[in-house]
Amino acid sequence: MTPGNTKLQNVMNEVRTTSPRTARSISRFALLALVLILVPPGRAQTFTVLHYFAGNGDGAEPTAGVLVDPRGDIYGTTNRGGSFNYGTVFRLDANGQEALLHNFLGGEGLFPSGSLIPDSAGNLYGETLDGGAPEGGGCAHGCGTVFRGNNNGTGAVLYSFAGTTDGGAPSGGLIRDAAGNLYGTTENGGIESCYVQYGCGVIFKLDATNHETVLYEFTDGVDGKMPDGIIADVAGNLYGTTYDGGIYGIGCVYELSATGAFTVLYSFPGGADSSVPNGHLVMDAAGNLYGTTSSAFDSEGYGIVFKLDPAGNLTVLYNFLVASDGEYPNSLVMDSAGNLYGVTLGGGTGSGCYYGSCGTVFKLDTQGTKTILHNFTGADGELPNSLTMGGPGNLYGTTLGGGKGSACSYYHGCGTVFELSR
Repeated sequence: MTPGNTKLQNVMNEVRTTSPRTARSISRFALLALVLILVPPGRAQTFTVLHYFAGNGDGAEPTAGVLVDPRGDIYGTTNRGGSFNYGTVFRLDANGQEALLHNFLGGEGLFPSGSLIPDSAGNLYGETLDGGAPEGGGCAHGCGTVFRGNNNGTGAVLYSFAGTTDGGAPSGGLIRDAAGNLYGTTENGGIESCYVQYGCGVIFKLDATNHETVLYEFTDGVDGKMPDGIIADVAGNLYGTTYDGGIYGIGCVYELSATGAFTVLYSFPGGADSSVPNGHLVMDAAGNLYGTTSSAFDSEGYGIVFKLDPAGNLTVLYNFLVASDGEYPNSLVMDSAGNLYGVTLGGGTGSGCYYGSCGTVFKLDTQGTKTILHNFTGADGELPNSLTMGGPGNLYGTTLGGGKGSACSYYHGCGTVFELSR
């Protein structure tokens, strides 16, 4: 492992544990569902910081993407900050004015993770990594929750994880079907003998009555462990990645069919095909899956963007080989023309940040040509970890650190929300 990749492992663990948590509370960057919106060609990009988190009562250190409603209001969560420093739900209106809709404390959950998703009534659904169960339960401060809120800040805990066979530390974000059932993954829990008694994670379903069903328990075998969120196709089949496990022990892509059959679609071998997939997958109309890896256990570059066809053949669409090109890609979204957009946690031309470099926003077109749309400088954010689309093809995201806010010196600031308009 190269020194740069060693540091990646450290920051990935720190992002997952910006809260004081036990080993069972390991989480990954949360990332976003597929959004297909036509991006008009031929216009220059304009980068704008919409909000600088300040900590000390404001939110701090967002680790997930944002939700943009039809009016242009933006909703999201921060992992830290707020009244108790256990995280917040926030809203930015179309004029950039922030409102904290909720400050987390204890039984309702601690340290929200994953992006918020809406229903047709305007409710928001999300997860917390910790909290929920009483102190002294199966986890240090509870094993995480699924919650529902609305745009005036009121809400309810729908489910508290026990950290046993039901799962623990949900972190990859939720998806919702037409019947109102919620689906997600947990990093811990499941088979209690797995992963030094922490469990290797589960795929779960939460029905409209808030009854949880475990759809699959990971075993740390060929099927992997520590899943990182899921997407669904129109037939109800679920797709995701695992941070660990697989044939070579460094991650895999899997499918859980609507009938409950689990299939490993691809195990990452390291080397040129990289290792450690991260973030949500993206699926096109032909059933091809797209994703990223961090290359955390390789010495060959800083990660890849890959395509996995329905027959299980993997194609490396782009290999990040030099730091100035970007390091550790994450958080893909696709427009209706098939162009991919994402962020890199480090790399680019900015300096003085956590990695030395500050990260990028990039575009990868259907011909495999990559373009850097923005180089972060630190003053406008560092460690970008999410991307989504809204409005007429605009890109929105968050950075874990950078910006302003002296209360968050570890990441040189408390993070930002940004827009890249076209």
